[in-house]
Amino acid sequence: MAPPPPPSPSASSTATNSPASTSSSSSSLPPIPLSSIAGAAAASSSNMLNYLWIPLLIALSKELSSSANAQSTASQLLLPSVTDAYATVPRCPSGDPNLNFRPVIGILSHPGDGASGRLNNDTNASYIAASYVKFVESAGARVIPLIYNEPPQILNEKLNLVNGVIFTGGWAKSGLYFEVVESIFKNILRKNDAGDHFPLLAICLGFELLTMIVSEDNNILEQFSAADQASTLQFVENIDINGTVFQRFPPILLKKLNTECLVMQNHRYGISPEKFQKNKSLCSFFKILTTSVDEDDKVYVSTVQACRYPVTAVQWHPEKNAFEWGLSRIPHSEDAIQVTQHVANFFIREARMSINRPPAKKVLDNLIYNYSPTYCGKAGRGFDEVYIFS
Repeated sequence: MAPPPPPSPSASSTATNSPASTSSSSSSLPPIPLSSIAGAAAASSSNMLNYLWIPLLIALSKELSSSANAQSTASQLLLPSVTDAYATVPRCPSGDPNLNFRPVIGILSHPGDGASGRLNNDTNASYIAASYVKFVESAGARVIPLIYNEPPQILNEKLNLVNGVIFTGGWAKSGLYFEVVESIFKNILRKNDAGDHFPLLAICLGFELLTMIVSEDNNILEQFSAADQASTLQFVENIDINGTVFQRFPPILLKKLNTECLVMQNHRYGISPEKFQKNKSLCSFFKILTTSVDEDDKVYVSTVQACRYPVTAVQWHPEKNAFEWGLSRIPHSEDAIQVTQHVANFFIREARMSINRPPAKKVLDNLIYNYSPTYCGKAGRGFDEVYIFS
């Protein structure tokens, strides 16, 4: 008879542990295995680490993104200097050889000292208000004074050293001064007819003198009440401003010129549009760009442009807005200063087109820097600074 089979391990284990199990179950819950405790602890730690890593990963992602963007921008900025596409292009191209980037302007002096004799009562004295000089310099040019009562030969020599001329404001409408203005004006027309783009800017009195000269009528001017008055500029309907002093004015500034008092008037004479239009010489030489209204609501011509020549005449004072403080109504707003700068830029841009290239040494010998301005602003009226020649 065969012996009984040995008990299976599981049965043996059960048999062996059964007393203890029975005893334990009767007193408490079965013990939790250490492996389960370790597993739970590990899971808890893993969850905590996940919560910690999430913000760290977000911050790291932002840092990497910023760094990538910075590197991309840097690469874009450096691109022109490291590619062959720009190898044949000069870093600073030379300017247009047809333009003169060292223009010089002649400003005609006016009789007197600019201060009713308080500074110099010499009968041969003449002056140029420093505001005209600053006006020219602000647009990138230098000045040679054209002293009106110098010998004609010297005046002509100085005219050959400049690339444009300014006739200033003042009061003299007769005598030697009128004759010199007329002579220089005709000389300027001859220069242009000969092929030199030689501009003229006539301001206030200069406007009035050109009106007299072109019309061939020394009595053509009318009286107006526009002394120490800021005003608007009313553009002639359907006027074409291309090629004129207003060509590069921003549209918003052109609109403001119509509605805001951005220009300074300081004159007692002028010409009405009706009288201007009746004179065939004036109409054939100039076109009217703007009109203005005096304190009595009388309309006068305030800006004209020559039809065939680079000649601009304004009854108002573009130089005063930025550089004069003696009159109470001079507009000094940002828009008014822009008006000054745009007019200066236009005139000097025209002067750069002049083909005249005078000897540098002669220019230096005649520049206005050889003279010193006189401060006269303490009187609280008139000009702030003047150059006096006697």
